[in-house]
Amino acid sequence: MPIHTAIMLSAGKGTRLLPLTLDRPKCLVPVGGKLIVDHHIDALAEIGVERRVVVGGYRIDRLAAHIAARGGDAELLFNPFWAVASSISSVWAARHLLEGDFAILNGDTVFDPAVLEDGFSRLRPGINLLVEPIAAPDDDDMLVALDGDAVAAVGKSLDPSVAGYRSLGVIAASGDGGAYRATLDRMIAGPDGIHAFHHGIIHALAQEDDGVHAVLIERGHWAEIDRPEDIEGWDPPA
Repeated sequence: MPIHTAIMLSAGKGTRLLPLTLDRPKCLVPVGGKLIVDHHIDALAEIGVERRVVVGGYRIDRLAAHIAARGGDAELLFNPFWAVASSISSVWAARHLLEGDFAILNGDTVFDPAVLEDGFSRLRPGINLLVEPIAAPDDDDMLVALDGDAVAAVGKSLDPSVAGYRSLGVIAASGDGGAYRATLDRMIAGPDGIHAFHHGIIHALAQEDDGVHAVLIERGHWAEIDRPEDIEGWDPPA
């Protein structure tokens, strides 16, 4: 397994899941009989990722209690800026971990462990983004345009005619994540930088010489949990 540390971005409230998130963070909502954060931690443990770090924010007390009850198989970091900044602030909270081999996962996505195992087994040296082909985008998709096997652009407002892929919300560095951390520092220090989506780091890196490698997941069981119907639609892998 080429990934030693995985960082789960789980600081958000999840307003579209109200009232389920009135008293708990989005990552503590059950999906298929299992909390979202447990889907993540268990999947990462199953495929051999040794260090599993959850970045929390909203109702950190509830999340801390849950992580403690798991018996120490995951660490918890607090993002104190979760309410006033975008997802880039949660990456910033874990900035000290962005060295060597690491992965960053959206904390509202559930996976069959086989998806992560397959993607991580095919990483190339440098920065990688897991993507899947789509026929037509959904409203919430983080769209991706490719140039061969390299990422050309990332964004929710890309033209669907040229962006035939979507991100699975999994970024992975193999060998050296220094370029990712340097770009994070530059972006968050820029005008309105705290309101940038963390996928903007990938878009910026895609414009540079070393670029971002696309890891294509053509058949994978996963789901982003944004609304109650996403919970109802999750079919656990066999």
